[in-house]
Amino acid sequence: MRISRKDGVEVLTEPTVEYCPLHESLYGTKNIDKESVRRSVEMKIARGGFCCPNRNFDAEPIVAYGASEMMRVWLEKQLIDCAVVVCEGAGTVIVTDGKLVQSIGARLTGIVKTSPIRRIIRHIEAKRGAILDKATARIDQVEGVKRASDLGFKRVAVSVAGFQAKAISEIRKLESHFNMNALIFSVCNTCVTMKDVQHISKADIACTSASRILRNKIGSKAVLQLGVTIPVYALTIRERGSFWLI
Repeated sequence: MRISRKDGVEVLTEPTVEYCPLHESLYGTKNIDKESVRRSVEMKIARGGFCCPNRNFDAEPIVAYGASEMMRVWLEKQLIDCAVVVCEGAGTVIVTDGKLVQSIGARLTGIVKTSPIRRIIRHIEAKRGAILDKATARIDQVEGVKRASDLGFKRVAVSVAGFQAKAISEIRKLESHFNMNALIFSVCNTCVTMKDVQHISKADIACTSASRILRNKIGSKAVLQLGVTIPVYALTIRERGSFWLI
């Protein structure tokens, strides 16, 4: 999918799934096809300013066990120092405000690439967020974790989309090098492959999305499962001194 001022919403490929319970609850979609995808994105634009300068930063929770919902709690309880997440119009950002994390990620799904939107960047900076690359709005979670370390943060939560799963292994290597702890939340995993599983298995938490592969390969390794329709698997247990998952 591509969104631009010139062409509006373009659905570039056929959807890989026919049904998603979360998609139905949010947008009323029972059968996912190119037209329903277009409608749902247009709805996000109309209701929340998705990919627009007038983007709505609403911090209300959307799902019980979403990445942004959990990260907000961790920040507000001071269990982590910051969260490295992605926002359209800004790219990779480092955030310390729980409400800002939630307002960024509440309705956001996997963003492959974005371009700078100055108003969005200004809003994030006004809330004490740091942008990895204001000039290009680059998405790079590995570099985002490095920047968080440079800023002095030691307990860093980071979201990594399934199509960037290799970054999970790279982030794990950074922990000892930078003397830090990374809590990795694997998200947007509908289209992951068997090759991705070797990286996702190194995450602390993994959302299965609509992936049968993750349900079969990761589910049995989970120490805790949250939810049933779209399971979220906790793969590690952290002590309070570093992290506490739930």
